[in-house]
Amino acid sequence: MNDFNQSAAEALARMAAIEHRSVVRRSESTALTPGQLAERSIIPYLDGANRPLVDSFRDLRTRLLSISNENFVTLVVPVSNGCGGSFVARNLALSVTFDQSKTALLIDCNLRHPTQHTAMKIDTARGGLINYLEDPEAEVDGMLYATGIPRLKLIPAGRSTYGDMEAEHFASFRMRLLLDSLRSSYSDRYIFLDSPPALGAPDARMLSELADVVILVAGYGRNTPADIAAAAGNFDPRKFAGVVFNENA
Repeated sequence: MNDFNQSAAEALARMAAIEHRSVVRRSESTALTPGQLAERSIIPYLDGANRPLVDSFRDLRTRLLSISNENFVTLVVPVSNGCGGSFVARNLALSVTFDQSKTALLIDCNLRHPTQHTAMKIDTARGGLINYLEDPEAEVDGMLYATGIPRLKLIPAGRSTYGDMEAEHFASFRMRLLLDSLRSSYSDRYIFLDSPPALGAPDARMLSELADVVILVAGYGRNTPADIAAAAGNFDPRKFAGVVFNENA
């Protein structure tokens, strides 16, 4: 009987935790106006004038969701600097939240040139990804930031306490454990990694080992076919979902 009571108590505790998460999500509200969204290079998705652009991200999201019935990690990689990879990562993560049964987490993995916290006007006083990877005592919850958009969270890049951005943090066990934990804690959480450029450094290739899907972002009129082919060659063809041509560089 004691075993039964303990099992029942554990089940009730799990149900309470699930309900708490549900209440938290229902209580979220968008504080950002269409103008504030635009200032953050986020497409004002409630504005009918932006419908074609919004629909292009919805279509890309739908194609990604058709790949798997489970949540997954998507790496968004610009071919080179200035392609607008961060813009695509930000708005693709947003598009997942249009479905109220899903949440999205955007992680700025461009440790040398982070932009997401600046674009989204978020004070990152608590640190971010690099601080978590360098500090064994750091907690995951401490680096999750609200964005002002329901069901969308951000982990900013943070700032190294050692001033060393060359360290191979992405190959560390702690990085792999982090992504596994973030994905498993919510079955409806889709993770988007905003990557450094594919050309010029090995970071994107290392991150691709941790991702389930890779999307390459080419600047329209900026990258040559040879550049795009060279960048695509860095990734496992089984993970490579395709190329997005972006004009919003």
